[in-house]
Amino acid sequence: MPAPAASAPPDGFADGIVDWFAGAARPLPWRAADVSPWAVLVSEFMLQQTQVSRVVPKWEAWIARWPTPADLAASPPAEAVRAWDRLGYPRRALWLHEAAVEIVERHGGRVPRDLDALLALKGVGPYTARAVAAFAFGDRHPVVDTNTRRVLARAIDGRAAAGAPSAPRDLAAMERVLPIERAAAHAFNAGAMELGATVCTARSPACDGCPVATTCAWRAAGYPADPAPRRRTQARFEGSDRQLRGMVMRELRAAHRPVPRDEFAGIHADAARLDRVLASLVVDGLAEASDAGWTLPN
Repeated sequence: MPAPAASAPPDGFADGIVDWFAGAARPLPWRAADVSPWAVLVSEFMLQQTQVSRVVPKWEAWIARWPTPADLAASPPAEAVRAWDRLGYPRRALWLHEAAVEIVERHGGRVPRDLDALLALKGVGPYTARAVAAFAFGDRHPVVDTNTRRVLARAIDGRAAAGAPSAPRDLAAMERVLPIERAAAHAFNAGAMELGATVCTARSPACDGCPVATTCAWRAAGYPADPAPRRRTQARFEGSDRQLRGMVMRELRAAHRPVPRDEFAGIHADAARLDRVLASLVVDGLAEASDAGWTLPN
């Protein structure tokens, strides 16, 4: 069943979140006033499906080593994968390296501001493009992530959860509440995400600390439960191919030479499964195979 149409926001809704964010924002390094658009783009790649606490040290090391797209583009892809370490989903490192090459070749080494130009970069989807345009350049675009969707669903529509994502619906809902003035729009985009990440959380919302609690439709309705069935839990990581891929990648990151097949034997006893994982890494571009063994991509 589709989610009901969004309700009108209460008066002062956006202003309340903007004012709250001014004093409650976490001091994340990519939020500093002097960070470059490249640094913002790197943060958006790293934050995809990864906790902020894990991203901060990796982002700081990455920007110290590769402060511009040209710096990364001049390094082999293998170095990007090594630096990515255990952030997860290491294809993001390859995509970020390829995006850096594209930025150098197409845009003179400067991250583009235009949404279509951003979308044309490897690994940049609609959310990332809007986030970079909004947070790096201060342009007025609705930026919607999981946290933002939950805040709008609860505070405005009175629902416990936002339901299945729908880009047209979600962007339209955000557009309705986004301030017109660019600086306020920037603060509201970031503030709505922050509110969902730190206060209006999925499992244990801290309503007493919420800046829009007095007008929250969900709270006024008595916190009705989400009628949608619970989604199936993610497949177990322990013993999975995904875990084995991580173990193989750890060996490849540590080696600066081809790793022969027999050196992987100690990782897993099932030779057929190990061969399947090695083949999948080659297909994904995360490894290269030769007669001498396997290496990170170069």
